[in-house]
Amino acid sequence: MTFRVRSAVRPMTLLAGVALAVTAVAAPAGAATNAPAPALHHFSAAAKSFIGARTVADRVAKLDAAMSALPRESVAYNATKLWNQGITGAGATVTTLVSFGDDQVKQVLDEYSQRHGLPPANVEVLQPSGSVPACTDPGVDTATCESWGGETDLDVTMMHAMAPNAKIIVAATPVAETQGFTGLPEMMNAVDYLTKHKLTDVISMSFGTTEENFPSFQSIKTLDPALERASKAGITMVASSGDDGPTGGFLQGPGNYPYRVASWPASDPRVTTLGGTQLHLDSTGTRTKPDDLVNVADNGFGEGAGLSKAYARPAWQDSVKKITGSKMRSFPDISMEGVQGTSQSAPLFAGVLALAVQANHGKLGQINPALYEKLGPKGAKAGIVDVTTGDNSQDGVEGFTATPGFDIASGWGTVDASVFVPALVKALR
Repeated sequence: MTFRVRSAVRPMTLLAGVALAVTAVAAPAGAATNAPAPALHHFSAAAKSFIGARTVADRVAKLDAAMSALPRESVAYNATKLWNQGITGAGATVTTLVSFGDDQVKQVLDEYSQRHGLPPANVEVLQPSGSVPACTDPGVDTATCESWGGETDLDVTMMHAMAPNAKIIVAATPVAETQGFTGLPEMMNAVDYLTKHKLTDVISMSFGTTEENFPSFQSIKTLDPALERASKAGITMVASSGDDGPTGGFLQGPGNYPYRVASWPASDPRVTTLGGTQLHLDSTGTRTKPDDLVNVADNGFGEGAGLSKAYARPAWQDSVKKITGSKMRSFPDISMEGVQGTSQSAPLFAGVLALAVQANHGKLGQINPALYEKLGPKGAKAGIVDVTTGDNSQDGVEGFTATPGFDIASGWGTVDASVFVPALVKALR
């Protein structure tokens, strides 16, 4: 098909040192000043493969290796049916929120797109929380920084593959997100910047930290105001559910908790949280069998799912309270391909939402009430594809099992974008 880009591609923009305050969070009382550094962000193998890949050609090669099935995923999720109707994400803006980012991201994505028949990308890079250092600068953990660069390239590629005419913003922060509060105030500062300047319709967050790693469950909520302001401004936020199955990493790693825990922002009711499934496709993108959960046996990790200990069950989850058996927020809400981690699922769904933004002629806002009260119960008629196979047990911690209908493991299941997008638009009106 022929793509017609409706708006000119703007050059890459770097905004360094924007004067917005970043709230400092005090250490817990009695914390030792020489305590070990927080455990690092849990990168997927695909993101870590970018370590040492410093040229555009090298980075595109890493993308090709990691995303070998990506051109078929848009077919599998029926996004191409919407493209043929002119719904390509034109006029929508979707943002990936990351540490460090990649200053070569537009060149990388354009080269990848040329190889795979996608149009040139409309990408803008912002640094709303201050100037981002180079990965080789003194004091920067180069491997962590380059892994975040890989995460950035993977995120934008998945967004572009679902919504090829949407504008993509990379909001890069100068502090690595780890476990606990580290890096999160800068990220929430970036959310506020995007909200204040009305820059985006959707924000995708492929990061998370175990709720137990904050000073208290209540302290997590000090991060909520930025998400609340974004939600009130009509911005839809999506987050990955995590890659540690029903558990999560210690504050000082390595290792995971020996019992069920939840991850933030996945547990936050203000976001739509994405679990991870496996597509089984032939060379044309046609499913050879139904999707199932990402699991340890096939992938070396299980998709995150569970029950928050910080956030009570929101009213829109009351319809599934007998299934969750809990007064607390369950996640994920819905799932997409996550064989490269649920950091793959979130930007894929963000791309689907960009298609819905175009179809809606504007922002979608919080979609969870519509998902739980109108779309989920209708199943296939609303583009909801049930996931009934698999569980996410990991590291000796019993997980959650996919079953017919809603379940904690996969949420409502996955999507047929060609039906889900118009159904979502209708449900929001």
